[in-house]
Amino acid sequence: MARTILTDYIWEQLETILVSKGCYKSKNNHNVMEAIFWKLRTGAQWSYIPEEFCSWSTAYNRFNRWAKKGLWDIFFYVREEVDTEWVSVDGSYIRAHQHASGARSGEYRAIGKSRGGPTTKIHMATDALGNPIHIEITGGQVHDSQVAEAIIENIEAENLLADKGYDSEKIREKARDKNIIPMIPRRSNSKKPNSEFDRHIYKARHQVENIFARLKHFRSIATRFEKLARNFKAIVTLACTYIWLKLLTPESPVK
Repeated sequence: MARTILTDYIWEQLETILVSKGCYKSKNNHNVMEAIFWKLRTGAQWSYIPEEFCSWSTAYNRFNRWAKKGLWDIFFYVREEVDTEWVSVDGSYIRAHQHASGARSGEYRAIGKSRGGPTTKIHMATDALGNPIHIEITGGQVHDSQVAEAIIENIEAENLLADKGYDSEKIREKARDKNIIPMIPRRSNSKKPNSEFDRHIYKARHQVENIFARLKHFRSIATRFEKLARNFKAIVTLACTYIWLKLLTPESPVK
């Protein structure tokens, strides 16, 4: 018997949001979602999904259709109040498997060549409690600083924690324009002052590293198998949704 991970509470939350976003309420939606999470956790091929859930083609077609419609943005609807005392940002490389190649011409793939071979990069922002709040997907050759402005545009915070890769006056000014204090260390060869930098607060930046480590427990994220960027982003977003829903799950009363 295949292992399942969706508790009644998590499934109720997912189903409510999916239906509110226009998803048809089908009797097998629960099994289909379990099949998608099975694929997410194991990293196996879609065709290896256990038949006790549903047909593998049903699971893939449902996932692909929902990704195309943007339904996996439910991540933004399950979050509760975000702790904005500081937001940490960083990027992490993901190796792209050879099966991730071969997308149709004209489809955005977000796979680039870097020293590690074909890679994708996840750019992530986390709140002061270390929970994911924004995601961007690019090719592995894209530097973190090139995506910083898009991330800053989509967050609200008192402080922005980022490493030396984000040491740019353009990024600092973008943060200040949104009334965010840039807590970014200067590069070793920089002679500019950095009066805004607070070493004590900056220590909390490890939280964004922690969320990458947690996401890579899902094998479909640790190695990219999806051909299309939107489908891989859907995989990452779904994992973040699960993390938030587990966090919000009410504790069972002690008997």
